[in-house]
Amino acid sequence: MNLTSAVTRLNETHDPALRSWVDSANQPDCDFSIQNLPFGVFRRAGSDESFRIGVAIGDQILDLSAAVAAGAFDGDAAAPARACRAATLNTFMAMGAHAWSAMRLTLSRILRDGSALQSTLQPCLAPQALAEYAVPAHIGDYTDFYTSVHHATNIGRLLRPDNPLLPNYKWLPIGYHGRSSSIVISGQAVRRPVSQVMRPGASAPVLAPSARLDYELEVGVYLGRGNALGEPIALDQAEQHVFGLCLFNDWSARDVQGWEYQPLGPFLSKNFASTVSPWVVTLEALAPYRAAWTRAEGDPQPLPYLDSAELRRQGAIGIELEVTLQSAAMREQGLAPHRLSHSNFRDAYWSVSQMVAHHTVNGCNLQSGDLLGSGTQSGPTPEQAGSLMELSLGGKQPLGLPSGETRTFLEDGDTVVFRGHCKATGAARIGFGEVRGTVLPARSIDA
Repeated sequence: MNLTSAVTRLNETHDPALRSWVDSANQPDCDFSIQNLPFGVFRRAGSDESFRIGVAIGDQILDLSAAVAAGAFDGDAAAPARACRAATLNTFMAMGAHAWSAMRLTLSRILRDGSALQSTLQPCLAPQALAEYAVPAHIGDYTDFYTSVHHATNIGRLLRPDNPLLPNYKWLPIGYHGRSSSIVISGQAVRRPVSQVMRPGASAPVLAPSARLDYELEVGVYLGRGNALGEPIALDQAEQHVFGLCLFNDWSARDVQGWEYQPLGPFLSKNFASTVSPWVVTLEALAPYRAAWTRAEGDPQPLPYLDSAELRRQGAIGIELEVTLQSAAMREQGLAPHRLSHSNFRDAYWSVSQMVAHHTVNGCNLQSGDLLGSGTQSGPTPEQAGSLMELSLGGKQPLGLPSGETRTFLEDGDTVVFRGHCKATGAARIGFGEVRGTVLPARSIDA
């Protein structure tokens, strides 16, 4: 069995019949069943406690520092558990797939019905409703990719109707280096950015708040074990370096982007904020939801360093994604968030392993905690578009909200929420929770 298969094979932790002594984890629509066990960083809301690593189980969090102190881990899980007494996941993530798997197996066993440690671990639980979160890892570097051919084509049609998809797209996973310092945790408000914009018909730009603020529905990929400078990561070894996935909102100022992006790509239109979900779902937890990765017969087939039998067999991951929006007026009227779109990560043109392999083929060194963005995940039909830019056809087709309002781009007070989950025949449902952000008005501009 090659290295990729060692990560993605099924084992006892995936058994859909498993139940937890944490009752809320056994509910049919629970994101955090015992088959999931995602990692995050938390503390009691409003406290001055240090942030610490926890694992989501049902509507609770298992405090790993407390569980280690209670003697819950031994054997192969002992060293990984000690690494989980830190304030970020980086040290644990850098230990590699064997450590991640050993920790997950022990967590599964101690949280199952009938565990001898139930009474010992009960005091180590904290309610998620009373917690606040931090970005799970120190993110040294962030690269954003462009893996949805449907998104790339939709945007291309708006900008270049005669040539929507540039010729390199189907040959390589396109990406750019983003700003890691402005990546924030779910729930943190995002201020409307101010920058240069060139308004339609104008002859000179002005400094102004963005009038075309947008979200981008993405999947985030956390790197676990890094690679040495000058040493590429081979495709079939790539997933040995991937710790897990999260939900990711790469907020975008489309009017700023349109003025600045030639010739070097996004800059101020992207670096003002990006939002990650609190919980990182491990790649091992996603094993039951793998699918064949395919390339249409008429498309260019990948160069050898981006292709393998293992990729073709199970390189895609089925993650159902959705976007909802609730305006300030909707909140005041007691109206529920309105679903704008849904899509599936399975439709990505480039896979997680291809992103990693291409990123390092020139010898670039990735490090523990680095984050890769998938790029906006849009599906093949209009209602599966992962941004307002696509849904509103560049602002030409307003979307109606239950309050009677319309949207082409985001307004102040709008709250955008992404959710994701996985389901498959013969497997338990698992979820990613949510990534949430509310738009604040722009800062004042001095006259």
